[in-house]
Amino acid sequence: MWDSPQMLAWKALVGRALIAVVFIIFGAIKIPAFDAMVQYATAFNVPFPEVAIVLSILIELGGGLMLLVGWKTKWAAKAIALFLIVVTAFFHLNLADQTQMTMFLKNMAMLGGVLVLIAHGPGMWALDNQKAPMPMA
Repeated sequence: MWDSPQMLAWKALVGRALIAVVFIIFGAIKIPAFDAMVQYATAFNVPFPEVAIVLSILIELGGGLMLLVGWKTKWAAKAIALFLIVVTAFFHLNLADQTQMTMFLKNMAMLGGVLVLIAHGPGMWALDNQKAPMPMA
């Protein structure tokens, strides 16, 4: 019962939605806090901090929405994986700081989740699995 095709489809959908929601929220909260995010990025010597924050919003919010509906899932997951690697390297390598250790581990867990999506795809219930309409003759 727990490993029936329908249960596997539900598990894939719920798992994909849970990881997507994290990125959607993190991307959305950056929008009203844009200036503060730019200042934070500047403090860490991120090159072109305004561009970096815009890209982070696009990747997190856009990529998260793509994961949620299962559209271009592997591409979105690859972009998010690269984003997580870069962000973790810039901001969360001071593992002596408890907060940074927590952020590092959170990012590694999320990286694991998107790597599973890259390896196995979005599951049965995703836009990626919709058949294209037949062309009109």
